[in-house]
Amino acid sequence: MANRRAWLRSAAVAGLTGLGLDRATALDFAPPRSAAVPAAVRASAERLIDIAVCTRPFRPQGPRLEAEPRHGKHLVHHYGHGGAGWSLSWGSAREVLPLIQAGTRAPRERIAIIGAGAIGLTTARVAQRAGLRVRLYARELPPEVASSAAAGMWSPESRFCSEDHATPALQARWERMARYSFRHWQSLLGLAGEPVAWHEGYVLADVPFGTPLPPGSFIAPEGEPDYPDLMARLPELRLRGEALAPGEHPFKVAHARRFNTLVFNLASYQRLLLDDFLREGGELQPRAFEHQRQIAGLPERVVVNCCGYGARTLFGAEELVPVKGQTARLLPQPEVDYALIYRGHNLLMLPRRDGLLLAAQGEHDFGNADPTPDRAQTLAAVERLAGLYR
Repeated sequence: MANRRAWLRSAAVAGLTGLGLDRATALDFAPPRSAAVPAAVRASAERLIDIAVCTRPFRPQGPRLEAEPRHGKHLVHHYGHGGAGWSLSWGSAREVLPLIQAGTRAPRERIAIIGAGAIGLTTARVAQRAGLRVRLYARELPPEVASSAAAGMWSPESRFCSEDHATPALQARWERMARYSFRHWQSLLGLAGEPVAWHEGYVLADVPFGTPLPPGSFIAPEGEPDYPDLMARLPELRLRGEALAPGEHPFKVAHARRFNTLVFNLASYQRLLLDDFLREGGELQPRAFEHQRQIAGLPERVVVNCCGYGARTLFGAEELVPVKGQTARLLPQPEVDYALIYRGHNLLMLPRRDGLLLAAQGEHDFGNADPTPDRAQTLAAVERLAGLYR
């Protein structure tokens, strides 16, 4: 853990640690200078409209993309994406498609997908585009699925795998996933409901970037592993941004950088996925699976396990580690159209259409599967956000 502790304290990157956005994950495109001063967030407890919790399925070995015969089915496993589920969803679904097709016997065969979260919905759409018919079995649909509570920021490296499992083959797979996903996200720009959009953002710090964090800054809890620097494989997509002078921003901090990032408006994006799925003949079947033997009774021969953290219980995926993620939303402020990251203070704010999203990870979230919201944690984050403005 020494390497990780030293890295966290030095924080040579722009400060995304502790938010499920480990190391730098936004783009290296510095926005043009603007004379406009960003509008201040009206951050107060009275403006809170929602607090939600999800359990991110971290798998030290990286996501499981594997097929096996089980209970008379061709079972394809597709789970364990950590905090990168939405970001990598299209590339991961494309990567797993050959495993699905290997179990089919006809071009228009119907397959079963279990789970309607980020990975399940996207896998269904990729399978449809390949000509397969899809029946989606799910206990919950958006917005009740766990991935609805995600932050919704392009973060393809977030808890993808541990450093000691980052083989060259796994890193190459991640790069394929990330590049394909990024291209596909660009194809969704400008659609009705703005399912995905570019926003400027600010990384703030009390000490110069590249220097150790001061005492009391957020440090990852014991047990959390080192993570590989996967973004080194995508240097053109790496966050650096441009340094700002104190008069060029409204924040009460000594150091600030401005960058661009991709934000997913999950409410409208999930609706788009579901509408496209149904329009192209997809079927939804409400079903709660209590035991994996129940898949033997499904009429489909090919079954895809997209259960996320639920795979630990249903399919015995004991290698999955829960990482609690709590987000909150403040009343929308249309004039606030920028993202905000406060280095060393475990704070992220995103300008989503359904409200200003606020994420603040707790020091005991790694290995924590408790879905109970911690209101005190969110209120502390709101207070930190309010105190940033002059």
